[in-house]
Amino acid sequence: MKSITINGSKRESVGKKETKALRNAGKVPCVVYGGGEPLHFSADEIAFKDLVYTADVHTVVIALEGGDKIDAVLQDIQFHPVTDAILHMDFYQIYDDKEITMEIPVHTKGTARGVKNGGVLRYNLRRLKVRGLPGNLPDFIEADVTPLKIGNKLYVTAVASDDYTINHPDNTVICQVKTSRNIVAEDEEDEDAVAADEVPATEVDDSAAVKE
Repeated sequence: MKSITINGSKRESVGKKETKALRNAGKVPCVVYGGGEPLHFSADEIAFKDLVYTADVHTVVIALEGGDKIDAVLQDIQFHPVTDAILHMDFYQIYDDKEITMEIPVHTKGTARGVKNGGVLRYNLRRLKVRGLPGNLPDFIEADVTPLKIGNKLYVTAVASDDYTINHPDNTVICQVKTSRNIVAEDEEDEDAVAADEVPATEVDDSAAVKE
C-alpha cells in the first residue's frame, strides 16, 4: 500500500485557545493513538490534500520536528459543517508485525456478460473492510465481473486472499447484474460456454432470467 508523508509539529498545549489559533493559521490539530500516550501534533491543512480528497487509501508517515517518524493510518476526520475545512484528525499508529483493519476500495475488471446483453451492473459495496498486516494490504481489491450474467451476484468470497481477512459475511454481495428494458436473449451456444459451476462466488436469481 502506498504511503504519504505528513510533516508536522508536536503540540505542547491542547487548549481551546491554542487550537483556535492553529486553525486560524491554516493548520490542523491532530492526535495519534495506539502508541501508549496519545501524541498531539499539527500540520498544514494543505498537507492532507492527497490523503483526504481521494478515493484511494494510504498509510501515513508522520514526520515530526526533531526527526521522529510515526507510521499510522487515518482513523477519523472532522469537517466544518459549512466550509468543509478540516477541523481535526485522528490517526492510529501501526506496526509491521501487528494486523490492522482498513476499508479498501473495490475496482471491477472486465465487462459483465449480462451487461453486454442489456443488463445493468449495480454495486452493493464500493469498499471492503479487511484485516491484515500493513505490508500485505493492497491499494485496491480487484473483482473480475466478466462471467456475470443477468441475475448473477458477485460475493466477497470471489476476492478472498491469503494476504488478508475479509470482515464481511460470505453471503455479502459486492455487485450484481440487474435486468433492464434493453435486455436481449443470450444464444444457447453462449450459454454453454460458461457452466454455472465454473463461475465461483456467483448466484443466479430465477426472477431475473433473460426474456426472449
